[in-house]
Amino acid sequence: MRAVVVAAAVGLALGVAPRPSPAFTCPALLKQAEDLLRRAEAGRVTAETRPLLDEARRYLAEARAHHEQARARRDHAGAVRKAKFALALAEEALTLQGP
Repeated sequence: MRAVVVAAAVGLALGVAPRPSPAFTCPALLKQAEDLLRRAEAGRVTAETRPLLDEARRYLAEARAHHEQARARRDHAGAVRKAKFALALAEEALTLQGP
């Protein structure tokens, strides 16, 4: 019986333990997106890739602003989402540039 109570207490403690904030992932994702965008801009920029790079740059600026002005977890989640969008657009531009 005592083991069941201890197991339940440990399970409850782990369930309500504080989790790392997504704020810690924002800087890493922003850095990744910046690096990939820089790489894509250094490559062969065409009429097909220019709009993608412009949009990626816009999303990156929005993500940075969301992160710097964040007041809640939701704000950081928005920053992470926009950084991932920028990352995806930069990756698409790199793919379209070809080998």
